[in-house]
Amino acid sequence: MPEIVRFYGIIIKMFFKPKEHEPSHIHAIYNEYVGLFNIQTFEMFEGDLPPKAQELVREWLEIHSQELQSMWDKQLITKLPPL
Repeated sequence: MPEIVRFYGIIIKMFFKPKEHEPSHIHAIYNEYVGLFNIQTFEMFEGDLPPKAQELVREWLEIHSQELQSMWDKQLITKLPPL
């Protein structure tokens, strides 16, 4: 899974395998925790990411949601700046 960015120990990745599904989303990994976040609503819809890490991911998503949606639509990953 291609890595988009790392910040404060959080790794943001995106899958493009045929098994991936809507809504458009990212995977946030923090140590042994994982959270799947909707790119449009910034909500974590699956996972066990701690609350503070969720806040940081949402803050980063607010800044980069348009770029992430473009990546999802084009299935082309680019690196983005950290929080």
